[in-house]
Amino acid sequence: MDKDIFEGLLEGVREAGKVKRGEKRASRIFKYTPLDVKKLREDLGLSQQEFSQLALVSIKTLQNWEQGRRQPRGPALALLTILKNDPKHAIDALH
Repeated sequence: MDKDIFEGLLEGVREAGKVKRGEKRASRIFKYTPLDVKKLREDLGLSQQEFSQLALVSIKTLQNWEQGRRQPRGPALALLTILKNDPKHAIDALH
């Protein structure tokens, strides 16, 4: 490995350690707000059966999301975000 690349990586690890120990503030902070899947489903006027078919997930998965036992991730989260932000086009595209 190139010495400059290694030094850059090592400096990043040292900086992460300082942030973790509270010796330095993080340069970026990401805030994650869980998507309210139940509200989204209700806003769309869909039953759990209809919504689970639309999102191509099982009713059990949908219930876990709605009850906070699990959070959608990856492609499912992307689809739900699209449904939230542009439901008409998303539903048209899915049918």
